[in-house]
Amino acid sequence: MSVDLVEVVRSGFRECVHRGSAVVLRPDGEPLVEVGAVHGPIFPRSTNKPLQALTLLRNGFEPVDDAELAIATASHFGEPDHVQLVHRLLDRFGFTENDLECPPDLPFEDQARAHALAGGDRGQAARRIFMNCSGKHAAMLATCVINDWPTRGYLEVGHPLQQAVLATVADVTGEPETDLGIDGCGLPIVPVSLVNLARAYAAFATAPVDTPERRVADAIRAHPRVISGTDGPDFRVMTATPGLVCKIGADGVHAGALPDGSAFAYKIDDGADRARLPLTLAILQRMGIEWTDAHAELATPAVLGGGARVGIIRAIPGVL
Repeated sequence: MSVDLVEVVRSGFRECVHRGSAVVLRPDGEPLVEVGAVHGPIFPRSTNKPLQALTLLRNGFEPVDDAELAIATASHFGEPDHVQLVHRLLDRFGFTENDLECPPDLPFEDQARAHALAGGDRGQAARRIFMNCSGKHAAMLATCVINDWPTRGYLEVGHPLQQAVLATVADVTGEPETDLGIDGCGLPIVPVSLVNLARAYAAFATAPVDTPERRVADAIRAHPRVISGTDGPDFRVMTATPGLVCKIGADGVHAGALPDGSAFAYKIDDGADRARLPLTLAILQRMGIEWTDAHAELATPAVLGGGARVGIIRAIPGVL
């Protein structure tokens, strides 16, 4: 059963409540906080991208640099540098964006979206390379070439690449076999529990140097803007919290871990993005990070009335 996690307060009145489930783990992997349904399966959405990137490294993918590994792990905003990194990866292995099997989309970031729309009518502006998962798809194509696997139909659950992903998810999370879903980009998605998702992130954050897990974690830490975008939640949180590795997922999922192995994962039931930062920051405070002005600013976004601050969005005191 989910619980009230985040409230929207306008003019001293609780206007909205966002419910969900959250787990915080100690460095030894045992729960420090459990609220709601943390042992049942959820779709991790893009929080599974580090596990998919780990699969690629385990199967011979060798990025040119950490930025390329980061774009392979990204939910990017379609900004020019993001698109350039995806193009670089496609070019290196002889592909074009037409080989990507993710759906066309517009950039998420406002200026990049406006530029795309200005370049053609709405029917032509959306492109596969703008889709937030295009870096992952490009790296998957590269891994198919390296292993002499088919480059068409790589989305299918029976494709060798997706079978390798399923094996990696089972290995890292310890989740039993279960029915799969289809993610927003068309790839199979494995349901996992929040507690095992948090433990997976702890394994990335604490992995020995030069292991594939550590390489993924270090690429995310080094390039938080590449894995998200201008003012993206992960960029802002990791910039404020050195050593943190974290990744958002669609529909209210977030997971992360600190270098000592303490970790978290949560799911907001209604998928509301506005609940994300207050909840993540409250969790980090519960994990004992050194609180700064940057954290305080992120923890209580403003509720506006007539252009003025008339309230806040905040994690409900005492829930965690």
